[in-house]
Amino acid sequence: MPNPTTPTAAPVTTIGARLRVALPVDRLEATGFPGRWVGGTAMTLGPLLMLTGALLRVRFPFFFPDQLAAYERHPTLMATAYGLFAAGGLLLWPAVAVLAARIGVRSAGWGLWGGVLVMFGLFARAFHAGVDHLAFQLVRSQGAGPATEAVSAGYGAFHVFATLNLAILAGWIVLALGAWRTRVLGPARAAALGLTSALPLGVLKGTTPLSLVALAGLCAALVPLGLALLREAPRPSRAAVLRWIPLTLVTLGLMVLLGQAG
Repeated sequence: MPNPTTPTAAPVTTIGARLRVALPVDRLEATGFPGRWVGGTAMTLGPLLMLTGALLRVRFPFFFPDQLAAYERHPTLMATAYGLFAAGGLLLWPAVAVLAARIGVRSAGWGLWGGVLVMFGLFARAFHAGVDHLAFQLVRSQGAGPATEAVSAGYGAFHVFATLNLAILAGWIVLALGAWRTRVLGPARAAALGLTSALPLGVLKGTTPLSLVALAGLCAALVPLGLALLREAPRPSRAAVLRWIPLTLVTLGLMVLLGQAG
């Protein structure tokens, strides 16, 4: 007969221990949230995705009537370009979080304000991406002419995210200065990071030469740092990698399906 005083928490502990062995996660003390693997991957992929998206739409004129007309003629190309740009911007938040944490270890003020301003700016860009998507759906349902009229009618309307436009511009400069002053980045790569402030902002903005310069600077600053983070020891075992990759892909697939289901 089982002893009623026997503790029942042992199976939970055993399951938890097995999960920690099967799917190991680094402690966050060294790099801060969200850790070097997420942060390093985001630093590597985010800027490259944004640059690819910008290059795909570079042949179309910059302002929104031309962008909507381009979507009407080349819907797949433009949807891919804007989707890659938005996905890259989304990946920048863990990249910026890790960079700000590394700066903050040596200078709390520069890490705090650089990270906060850039994060707010990324939220604003996500809002702009949502408006871009809605405008493209208007092109699909009504045509480029009515969609252009609708966007033009509401283009100057106030919204909360408009207050973050200064954060978009100033955040990268503050973060770059912090990275340089704390020697997280050298002078050249810190200057390249600061060039990101020149990336045009707003709804339905195309690609200009200045856009490509800004994104090239972002890649030069973050991609090498991301690769360096991923190369740091300790590295996960091959078995752990083979478990994490399919789990991540399955999770992303489920998120896509659930997102399409509404």
